[in-house]
Amino acid sequence: MKLHEYQSKELLSKYGVPVPAGDVTSDPAEARAIAERLGGKVVVKAQVLMGGRGKAGGVKLFDNAADAANFAKDLIGKRLISIQNPDGMIVDKVLVAEIVDIAKEFYVAVLLDRAAQRVLVMLSAEGGMEIEEVAEKNPGAIVRFHVDPAWGLADYQLRQAVKDANIPKEAHGQMVSMIKQLVKAYMESDAEMIEINPCALTPDNKLIAADAKVSIDDNSLFRHREYAGTTSDSAEHPIEAEALKRGIAYVNLGGEIGIMGNGAGLVMQSLDEVNAAGGRPANFLDVGGGAQAERVKSCVELVMMDPHVKGLFINIFGGITRCDEVAKGVLQAFDELDVRIPVVARIEGTAAEEGRKLLEGSRIVPAATVQEAAKKIVELSHA
Repeated sequence: MKLHEYQSKELLSKYGVPVPAGDVTSDPAEARAIAERLGGKVVVKAQVLMGGRGKAGGVKLFDNAADAANFAKDLIGKRLISIQNPDGMIVDKVLVAEIVDIAKEFYVAVLLDRAAQRVLVMLSAEGGMEIEEVAEKNPGAIVRFHVDPAWGLADYQLRQAVKDANIPKEAHGQMVSMIKQLVKAYMESDAEMIEINPCALTPDNKLIAADAKVSIDDNSLFRHREYAGTTSDSAEHPIEAEALKRGIAYVNLGGEIGIMGNGAGLVMQSLDEVNAAGGRPANFLDVGGGAQAERVKSCVELVMMDPHVKGLFINIFGGITRCDEVAKGVLQAFDELDVRIPVVARIEGTAAEEGRKLLEGSRIVPAATVQEAAKKIVELSHA
């Protein structure tokens, strides 16, 4: 689960990481009060979990509190649209923070290296730009080192890494301390990633996290109740946000073939078969085991929320899930929703025969195999 920038900075500040002074608000009048408290020279940032906020007009610098408040008033309630998120997200709140005077910009991140099965620290003197771009143009500018799961980080290891990354000598000690703080925060907050970009060195040689991104492992949220209200915000797509509220595993993929299945492996197979048949999956949707009719109906509703969907592929293998319950849910959804797109269903397993009988006479096209179903739905959706 992604945290908002203000939440990320609040978390890091608890571990001693220097962050710019500021506060978050949904009230333009309060935004003015915050700006005045900070001396008027502030940056106002939209608090939405999407990339490209700046280019979308969600970040702006100001020299006085009145202009900052006017911008906040215009921004709150506005839908920001970026290349990364063409559907956009509504701005509910803004962060008003002091402007950091930056002399040099660095990049530092802590994340999981799944291949090595260890926590990885990444450090570069080329901050302020996408790390993928740095890796492509100048891979030698990125220093990587792992955290030993038994012994943690050694000071000599940190000092060498900071030196190898060409961090200026005046910032060495501060960077060593910051990395220790970030790793501690990462471990204790059950994070999946902590990224500081830019990590700014001010003209008076102070190191500060000018921007911060933190992602928390969803499976650990029972230990972090303070972020419960952020769960639905963490989705970068509005249908994903709605799916989170309903407790349904849904990921938008941008294609035209809606896909439903019970079990992640079965859904992944469905995605592959649709691709092989020449289609583009619109989503990943796992109905889950033991799904009742009402839940299946809710899943169909989610798929139909995507205006780009031209066909629906339902792939159910009944184990815990009863196929007749799935059929009831699909038919219920069709009765209540205006479903005008072609639908192909492959149903096998527990109560499969009963499920197929329920679907007889409906506009749902049956298929004997996954491959047949994928081919049929691609053909029908492109007709």
